[in-house]
Amino acid sequence: MDVYVLGPGSGRLLVQTTRTGLGAKAGHDLTIEATRWRGEASVEPADPARSSVTVEIDVDSLEVREGTGGVKPLTGSDRGEIKKNIREKILHSARHPTITFRSTGVEGTAESFRVEGELTLVGVTRPVTVDGTLADGRVRGSATVVQTQWGIRPYSGLFGALKLNDEVRIHFDLALTPQDTSGDEAGGG
Repeated sequence: MDVYVLGPGSGRLLVQTTRTGLGAKAGHDLTIEATRWRGEASVEPADPARSSVTVEIDVDSLEVREGTGGVKPLTGSDRGEIKKNIREKILHSARHPTITFRSTGVEGTAESFRVEGELTLVGVTRPVTVDGTLADGRVRGSATVVQTQWGIRPYSGLFGALKLNDEVRIHFDLALTPQDTSGDEAGGG
């Protein structure tokens, strides 16, 4: 079994939101990146069902990277307000500082796989499916999360005229880096 350490150094973990409602033209479709996260993937190429993955994301590390659409470009002030709303009104990071994913099953091949797992958001754990591919040492994939299934009310503004769609997409693009097995995790010195 091959074990890989995952985190920002191995690639990107992105959340993409879209907007709806009468005021949708005023808002932005957002790309949000987790900048502090860690995980581990245990991969058994000969028997993918024995593979597993865990990921933990620091909610306060979510950064707005891009906002497309909208009447005006996304400003630095807008990014700060969105981040504050994510932390305080949507994901309640003071009470729920992390988002976790733990696989419960893997099927398919190394080249094209499906991971069933449990995603914990705002203290609620629900099943989620991740579809992915492995090619040239990179793992790419995505999952759809329906916010209301975790008790999250999608953000709305402009007195309800602007709303985020209930479904958000999570995308990842990672290089697999073998775990250091030398046992020197303290960094020496």
